[in-house]
Amino acid sequence: MKHILITGAESYVGTALERYLTENFPDDYTVSTVDVREDTYLTDSFYGYDTVVHVAGIVHRPTAPAELYYKVNRDLAITVAEKAKREGVAHFILFSTMSVYGKTTGVITKDTPLCPKSHYGKSRAQAEEAILAMEDGSFAVTVLRPPMIYGNGCKGNFNTVVKLVKALPSFPRVSNRRSMLYIENLNVFMRRVIDERMRGIYFPRNTVPMNTTEMARAIADALGTRLHLSRILGAAVFLTRPFIKKFRKAFGTLVYIGMGDEALYEDVIDNASSVKLSVL
Repeated sequence: MKHILITGAESYVGTALERYLTENFPDDYTVSTVDVREDTYLTDSFYGYDTVVHVAGIVHRPTAPAELYYKVNRDLAITVAEKAKREGVAHFILFSTMSVYGKTTGVITKDTPLCPKSHYGKSRAQAEEAILAMEDGSFAVTVLRPPMIYGNGCKGNFNTVVKLVKALPSFPRVSNRRSMLYIENLNVFMRRVIDERMRGIYFPRNTVPMNTTEMARAIADALGTRLHLSRILGAAVFLTRPFIKKFRKAFGTLVYIGMGDEALYEDVIDNASSVKLSVL
């Protein structure tokens, strides 16, 4: 039996992973969580755990001071990793982000250099560098750079599209592609990472990138509403997308291609079905 500790109590990803492992494989895993928002976690023992999954962090908070990103996403992650290594944990999994590349549109390949633009991306990249340097024969490090994660109860950009579908009488017809990650697909991959103690950097994602228009159609189907797709609105989005950040995020292309790890991923459910389940 493997003993797993998730840092980031009540986080969306951590809660989903805990549920998946304990409900489906109760004889194979014990899962505990720890709240690291206060320093009290420093007195908790990490001895006896096989794997620490670090999901704690802050994402995009427009009003947050810059130093908060580095305190939470970099310094806290490093402190937790140092504690895990010092107390005999054999495997540390760090959740990072696609934002370390600094791209809001385009294609990311294995040759794309890190060039974070935001404090969020910079703090995550700095945490990656420091924690990867801790790895040795007895301490394995896994870094995950997922794209947008979605699923039932999620927050963030996926809900922006849901709100647009609910609010707009017509929806733009666009031909973009977005790498995305359904939470249940992530859970399946995470189990493999834990079981095989996989070292290195990985890019978990649905095997097929998603088109925003197709996503909107699936959302409308789940809501039981008809969705009119407009080429005129699509043209308007195309013309204004370079100047409006929310349009770039919702309707631009941002994909992982040719990362060399495509065979690692397995969709437990297809894109359209996963979108519908995420809305219900």
